[in-house]
Amino acid sequence: MGNQISKMMGKIFGSREMRLLMLGLDAAGKTTILYKLKLNQDVTTIPTVGFNVETVTYKNVKFNVWDVGGQDKIRPLWRHYFSGTQGLIFVIDSNDRARIDEARQELHRIILDREMKEALLLVFANKQDIPGSMTPTEVTEKLRLAQLKERTCRLRGQMVDEEYFKANATRFVRGIAKR
Repeated sequence: MGNQISKMMGKIFGSREMRLLMLGLDAAGKTTILYKLKLNQDVTTIPTVGFNVETVTYKNVKFNVWDVGGQDKIRPLWRHYFSGTQGLIFVIDSNDRARIDEARQELHRIILDREMKEALLLVFANKQDIPGSMTPTEVTEKLRLAQLKERTCRLRGQMVDEEYFKANATRFVRGIAKR
């Protein structure tokens, strides 16, 4: 009964829930970003074996964010999380030049999956603060994002905090809502 009232109030006042999937190669910083958004503080993380799920609320939107481990042995399981996903946040380690081609292959494999055809893509170029990291333009080129132009919101991954999230979440939500 309470759930029905909550849904009804959401329809009246415009509340929405959105399922976001956060993927990327291992050590890209997915879990750190998730908890920075959730708690607005830095946390010490360990490699994710399996997944983390957190709800991040912005305005009247509840983002149910699924952060799934990125180790190569876990990646074949990613497809089990695709169903119902409205937005994909693909996190790149901007300092990991050696694996950018591997990241591109994984990103394109995900996007080509039929379960993900409606999901809006946000590419997060993380670790921009490390000297020598790839620039957002370089990441865009290396990932061949021009091929995914209609599906992509590009963000520069700098300091992730509440203000940064707010500044970019609105554009992402609008993009998802248009689909």
